[in-house]
Amino acid sequence: MTWHQALSDFKNYLLLERGLAENSVFNYSLDIKKLINYLEANSIIASPIKISEEIIQQFIYEVAKVVNARSQSRIISGLKSFFIYLIFEGYRENNPMELIESPKIGRKLPDTLSVDEIDNLINSVDLGTKEGERNQAIIETLYGCGLRVSELIDLKLSDLFFKEGFIKVTGKGNKQRFVPIGEVTQEYISEYIRNSRTLVPLKKKASDVLFLNRRGNILTRAMIFTIVKNLAVMADLQKNISPHTFRHSFATHLLENGADLRAIQQMLGHESITTTEIYMHVDKSHLQKVITEFHPRRIY
Repeated sequence: MTWHQALSDFKNYLLLERGLAENSVFNYSLDIKKLINYLEANSIIASPIKISEEIIQQFIYEVAKVVNARSQSRIISGLKSFFIYLIFEGYRENNPMELIESPKIGRKLPDTLSVDEIDNLINSVDLGTKEGERNQAIIETLYGCGLRVSELIDLKLSDLFFKEGFIKVTGKGNKQRFVPIGEVTQEYISEYIRNSRTLVPLKKKASDVLFLNRRGNILTRAMIFTIVKNLAVMADLQKNISPHTFRHSFATHLLENGADLRAIQQMLGHESITTTEIYMHVDKSHLQKVITEFHPRRIY
């Protein structure tokens, strides 16, 4: 079995059997390709079935020289999954990654924006441009519903259930969930649909897609990042933000205002409550408030 054959089979397994999103499959593949490139660059002949722990340890040592601990940890995790797959398929009997530990990394707390900063960003959109209403609706939807970028660009007109107060979101692994949508966010989207979207020359394959580019096609992830970065400059926001910042802000503001962590987990589409719990560390004043209000030893 060659590396390229093994990588192709692994990608199909992740995509078809595990149901991972294309972005996740791409990232896994990138980790394996780094190992393949290392072997080729150093003229090391070792198949996926025969490669030893020593060779991989040397690869990880070289990787550690050029990437940070977080990236190193991700590469190790990707390789572990790859070799577990080979064992599962009967190609290997042992995992050469078994004794290789990931570096200790601190839990990175997400950046957040205040409500005023988000309002300022939305108000900084130039409504004199053709994309103005669309960009306002995009920012409001990212924040108002706590969506991932991939979920935003895949959102369809048929996913909007405004009368019921929900939108249908397709998340990681094509898992669907219903997310509540507030009246303010509904209004921004409705204005965009009524006005700007009707002026776009629709492509047939994108006719049901909510947010369109100027050619009537689905927006790319890169375009959403560009919109956010440009808005930050226009609003003179002295923070390094991305589309994900609005998702973090959504969860943090809900938590600060007393929302249940389990409810936030469902709205964000997190499989594990542990992922959602990171927001408990963002604003410790919220935790103090909980103790003050609910603990039986509180002072009246």
